[in-house]
Amino acid sequence: MGAPPAADRALSRPRHRLVAALAALVALAAVGTLALLAIRPPTPRPTDAPRDEFSADRAYEHVSVVARQRHPAGSAANDEVRAHLEARLRALGLTPEVQDTVAEEAGQLSGAAGGATLARVRNVVARLAGTDPTGTVFLVAHYDAVQTGPGGNDNAAGVAAILEVARALTSGPRPRNDLVFVFTDAEEACLCGASAFAADHPLAAGKGVVLNLEARGSTGPVIMFETSPENAALVDVFGRAAPHPVGTSFAVEVYRALPNDTDFTAFLDHGFVGLNSAYLDGGAIYHTPLDTPESMDRASLQHHGANALGLAREFGRIDLADLAADHDATYFPMPGGLARYPGTLVLPLALLALAGVIVLGWWARRRGRVTGGRLAAGFGLALVPIVVAPLGAQLLWAAISVIRPGNAMLLDPYRPIWYRLTVLALAAAVLFAWYALTRRRVGPAALAIGGLGWLALLGVLLAVLVPGGAYLATLPALAGVLAGLVAVAAPIDGPVPVIAVTLTGAVAVVILLPVVVLLFPALGMAMGGVAALFAVLLGLAALPVVDLLHPEAGGQRGMDALRARRRGALPAGAAALTAAVLAGVGIAADRFDAAHPAPTHLMYALDAGTGQARWLSLESDPQPWTAEYVDSTVSIADDFPGLGRDELLGGPAQAADLPAPRLEVLSDTGTAGERTLRLRFTPQRQVRLATLHVDTSTAVVRSAQVAGRPVPVEQREGRWGFGVVFHAPPTEGFEVVLTVVPSATPVALRATDVSDGLDALPGFRPRPPGVGVVGSHSSEMLAVARTYAL
Repeated sequence: MGAPPAADRALSRPRHRLVAALAALVALAAVGTLALLAIRPPTPRPTDAPRDEFSADRAYEHVSVVARQRHPAGSAANDEVRAHLEARLRALGLTPEVQDTVAEEAGQLSGAAGGATLARVRNVVARLAGTDPTGTVFLVAHYDAVQTGPGGNDNAAGVAAILEVARALTSGPRPRNDLVFVFTDAEEACLCGASAFAADHPLAAGKGVVLNLEARGSTGPVIMFETSPENAALVDVFGRAAPHPVGTSFAVEVYRALPNDTDFTAFLDHGFVGLNSAYLDGGAIYHTPLDTPESMDRASLQHHGANALGLAREFGRIDLADLAADHDATYFPMPGGLARYPGTLVLPLALLALAGVIVLGWWARRRGRVTGGRLAAGFGLALVPIVVAPLGAQLLWAAISVIRPGNAMLLDPYRPIWYRLTVLALAAAVLFAWYALTRRRVGPAALAIGGLGWLALLGVLLAVLVPGGAYLATLPALAGVLAGLVAVAAPIDGPVPVIAVTLTGAVAVVILLPVVVLLFPALGMAMGGVAALFAVLLGLAALPVVDLLHPEAGGQRGMDALRARRRGALPAGAAALTAAVLAGVGIAADRFDAAHPAPTHLMYALDAGTGQARWLSLESDPQPWTAEYVDSTVSIADDFPGLGRDELLGGPAQAADLPAPRLEVLSDTGTAGERTLRLRFTPQRQVRLATLHVDTSTAVVRSAQVAGRPVPVEQREGRWGFGVVFHAPPTEGFEVVLTVVPSATPVALRATDVSDGLDALPGFRPRPPGVGVVGSHSSEMLAVARTYAL
């Protein structure tokens, strides 16, 4: 193709190239700083803050109480937390009540029952009556925690924030609309508390607006990451009423596609509208013993509570009937607040951007800046960094995971910052190297327009498939088109083209940099390639600024050409060296130790009928400590159908002297080939959950009731084709009524109950310093099962 002619060099060719480059970089750095400050959590307010304001320090006093110890649903410790909630609400002049009931699972969390999952729940509910209600606003947080940790962040943060919000609201004028504070139970088990409230509580009958508060880490900004459908009016309230609005419609789209659930899921399933918020960084401690009050970043707590208070006041003031909308909004954070526009504009803007790139290419060719061949080459070659940078990030993490295999069991490393910076440096190295290799032959203008072409094309694709994320490509493409048109029209060696392309870069930084930063904790390093992709898109949008770091294109010969190539290689070399150094620092710094232990998973299962016991683990490549207990793959489908997975790592264990759950026949009646069995399932020790499965080779289940509640009958493959899981069962047990069609005598049932804690088991050796517990709902589980023939 040969070197491009002088007219094909770039969209801008300033007389003082180095000065222009430095000025553009300083401007983009300043804009980037402002963009990142816009998503930073606010400074925590002290205990002596005005009474009508939210104070993280005041709220933290509740965190210390709620997360004093582990308190899964049904435990005595959870009873203490519930008593604290009731006492604090009474002290505010409210009248709390406890909704004590049995409810079914919301979402698809357990998957173990082959039938139905239920829990006994005790929600704490209090109402602040409005002066002239147009509806109800619900502030929701779950007060239970996982069995593996005290839940200092998940979800003492949400509970404490709502208690402090309630204090602020009750100390001032009453709102127009009713406000209901809902502290749900058994969220970690099955979302059953939220399901019970949304389906059955009288205060939920009229539906309303839900503000759900969650946490999946220990620090970082609070992101409004999920909304109900057709959210335009809700987002408008969020943008104007939350004092620190951080949210993006792209996050909503991503979350809708992921198999995740929170209490918000149950409310959505029952027709409520609302917003779901959480802070996500520091995910290594999620659901582990390290999730203590001391781990909490109080700035994140301040962010949670300040936004919740602002939203509660605004939703409590407005006419809630005005929240109806027929579309989703596109929105994203920016300095000064939340940018937003109707989702109906998404596809038209995307098509406009694509058309604009075509017009820009045509005009640049007409003005002699590019040729048709180079435009095609620039477009084709721009795909290279879009593919290579994310692939490189994934390969980088795969290599790091080989060196630190324990990271595979964590949502994110304990010290992720070095790895995140490595991914960004790697993406920059790929982009700079690609540009240095292609710039001289294809030309800067063709590459810049080609990069905009991919942005516009991705914008159209996202507009069709993931509308809330289309702005990430469409808006930088539109800005690039406008800047390109200005640059082509203006004198190439004047200041106008430099200013235009710098403004384009600034738009890309404002839109893409916060998303890149937020994607790392949201998706974890295992999906660091996604952040690398958007980092490359940012680089493509700012490609004319990148060009200023290189010598003028075209015209060099001999030693001048060699020196130009060497100078052009400097950005890529510097970025690659930076990536290597950062990766080395990350590997050296992110070691497992007593404060940052290697995650391990172990549980114990005893068949009380045969006296056989075994250790089990979810680890695929066991840590050295776990390998002392498990040594081979085993199938548990026939022995422990309630544990959720057919194959685990296993090893022999000594049988502990533990009683099996008791299954009594209260009545056994039959008509027309059917048997109706009324049974009582009674745990013989303090347990967290109980399961009952029917051997479907001996009977087909026609109907079932658990604790007086009808449950759906769904049969799966395998011996124990029907079952129920009951979380937080009462100590006195519960009744199960099964109507079956027997195919053999006797009918076989498998009863299992589960507690937590392995320390007292024979053969268990406590974890040494540096070895920890992975955040799993089955970590430290102790299961006892027995088959009953009826």
